[in-house]
Amino acid sequence: MEKLSINACPVCGSTHLKRVMTCTDFYASGEQFELYSCEDCGFTFTQGVPVEAEIGKYYETPDYISHTDTRKGAMNSVYHYVRSYMLGRKARLVAKEAHRKTGRLLDIGTGTGYFADTMVRRGWKVEAVEKNPQAREFAKEHFGLEVKPESALQEFAPGSFDVITLWHVMEHLEHLGEVWQQLHEMLTEKGLLIVAVPNCSSYDAQRYGEYWAAYDVPRHLWHFTPGTIQQLASRHGFIMAARHPMPFDAFYVSMLSEKHRGSSCSFLKGMYVGTLAWFSALGRKERSSSMIYVFRKKR
Repeated sequence: MEKLSINACPVCGSTHLKRVMTCTDFYASGEQFELYSCEDCGFTFTQGVPVEAEIGKYYETPDYISHTDTRKGAMNSVYHYVRSYMLGRKARLVAKEAHRKTGRLLDIGTGTGYFADTMVRRGWKVEAVEKNPQAREFAKEHFGLEVKPESALQEFAPGSFDVITLWHVMEHLEHLGEVWQQLHEMLTEKGLLIVAVPNCSSYDAQRYGEYWAAYDVPRHLWHFTPGTIQQLASRHGFIMAARHPMPFDAFYVSMLSEKHRGSSCSFLKGMYVGTLAWFSALGRKERSSSMIYVFRKKR
């Protein structure tokens, strides 16, 4: 199996890299992967992940529920309840930050299509792209969405979209620099880029260390903080216009992290830690388990 070897930091270009942690793939394989960090800017990434063409098998598990619709078990029930709430919140955030109620939107990594469907029903003209064929089929059957494969990103003309969203997708994408360049080209000059990613400087990340569920190796290649994603965006012609915490993520991530640690009563312990994380992020939103970042093009 061919593996990706990262020799220079994609954020600052430094070659001063150090190993910081060993994490386990708790979902699919049980394999271990090394996390490395840039000594100059602090950006963290997973070293030695399978290349894009070969990583598919690490997603092929019913436990990876972002591409399923099961409600079995307490954690899955919480996931679906929170998702329903967050769909409305995301739609309102898009309209508020974009200063418009409708427009042209591209949702990259749309998964099973819930967000894309939400925006269509609110009057937006939506294009949706998803790598997973089962997820695309789900979106078609349940929402009537014609979700395009990943290759469709090459077909969109420059300036095609008023808003581009990536909800927990950026951390999966191998060709990070190329992706940001492409996003810049596809947006209109006053367009909006909205990126949601886990925050590895969060309260729960510090508490759980190698068991933190949002490291999710090898599926998560990049591990962002508010500082490193802002630096990366700036390198590719964007400025950060706003950032918003995703406090609910701490509950779900903490439950999974407790499960990874083999804790008894992982649901209750996860709820307790999630509550601590919630209060931690109230005073300092940059400590939130996940963050939503809003970017605009530099002028």
